[in-house]
Amino acid sequence: MIEPISETIDESTALLADPLHAALAAGMAVVLALGLHAALFFVLRRFARRTDESADDIVVRHLHRPTRLAFVVLALMMAAREVPELREVWSDIATFVLPAVVGWMALAILRALVEAAKLKADISVADNLKARRKRTKLTMFSRIATFIIVFVTIGLMLLAIPGVRDIGVTLVASAGLAGLAVGAAAQPALKSLIAGVQMALTEPINIDDAVVLEGEWGWIEDIRTTYVVVKIWDERRLVVPTSYFLEKPFQNWTKQTAQLLGTVFLHLDPKAAIGPLREEFLRQVAENPRWDGRVKVVQVTETTRDSKEVRLLMSAKDSPTLFDLRCDIREGMMEWLADNRPQDFAKLRLVEEVDADAPA
Repeated sequence: MIEPISETIDESTALLADPLHAALAAGMAVVLALGLHAALFFVLRRFARRTDESADDIVVRHLHRPTRLAFVVLALMMAAREVPELREVWSDIATFVLPAVVGWMALAILRALVEAAKLKADISVADNLKARRKRTKLTMFSRIATFIIVFVTIGLMLLAIPGVRDIGVTLVASAGLAGLAVGAAAQPALKSLIAGVQMALTEPINIDDAVVLEGEWGWIEDIRTTYVVVKIWDERRLVVPTSYFLEKPFQNWTKQTAQLLGTVFLHLDPKAAIGPLREEFLRQVAENPRWDGRVKVVQVTETTRDSKEVRLLMSAKDSPTLFDLRCDIREGMMEWLADNRPQDFAKLRLVEEVDADAPA
C-alpha cells in the first residue's frame, strides 16, 4: 500500500506544480513588462518636456496606457513559448486579447496624430477660415476612422470565440428577413453616417461657422458622424442630423469669409433732411471700434405717403461683432434724432395740411 500512496502524492504534487509554475512565469513576465514600460516612458516624458513642441507630449500621453497593455501581452507571449503549462492557457486567451490590443493601439495613434494636427489649426485668430476647415476635416475623418477601427476590432474579437462564430454561421442562412428588418430600422442612422462622410468631403459647414437654420442663429459647435450640435446665441443647443445640411437650405454666414454687412433701418418723416443724418452716421461708425473700415453707406430705400425708409449699411469682421455694431448705431442714431432733430421722426397724417397764406 505504500507504493501506490507515494505515486498518488507525486501525481497530486505534479498537478499542483503545473498551474503554480504557469502562474509564477506569468507573474514574472508581467512584472518585467511593467518595469520596462515604466522606465521607457520615464525617459520619453523627460525628452518630451525638454522640447518646445507640444505634439510629442500629446503622443506620449495617448500611447502610455495602450502600450502598457501591449508590453504585458508581448511578455506573456514570450513566456508562453518557454513554459508549456502557460502556453496551453495563453493560446486560448491570445486570440481574444490580441485584436483588442491592436485596436486600442490604433485608436491611440489616431487620436494622438489628430490632436497634434489640430495644434496647427488655431481657430482663435481673426482670419481662421483655413484653420476651421482643417479642424473640421480632422474631426470628421477621425470619427469615421474610429468607427471603422472599433467595428473591425469587435468583429475580430467575436470571431475568436468558437461558439459565437458557429452561431453566426448557423444564422446566416435564416437571416434574410431579419437583415431586411434591421436594415429598414437602421436606415436613418446609416443615412446620417453617409451624410457625415459627404460633409467631410464637400464642407457645407465647418467648426465655428455662423449659421441660421430653423429660424435660429448660432455657431457650429461640434460635428459628429450622425449629428451636428449648433450653439444658439442664447446658449441653447440645437442638435440636427447631418443629413439636414445636405437636404435642406440654410444660411452659412462664414462659408468664404467671416466678414459681413449689416443694416439698420430708420423710418423718418418725408421732409427729413438726409445730409445731417448721413454726417452723423458716418461719424458714429468711424468712431466705433467694432467697425472694420470697409463699408458705411446711407441710402433711402423706400418711400410711402407718411414716411421714408433710410438704410444705414455697415460692415464688421464677424457676425457677433456686426450684431453689436448694429445695436450701437441704432441706439446712437435714435438718441441723436431725439436730441437734435425730433421733427424728423415719422408722423401719421390724418388730415391735409392747409396753407395759411392761401386765399379762403
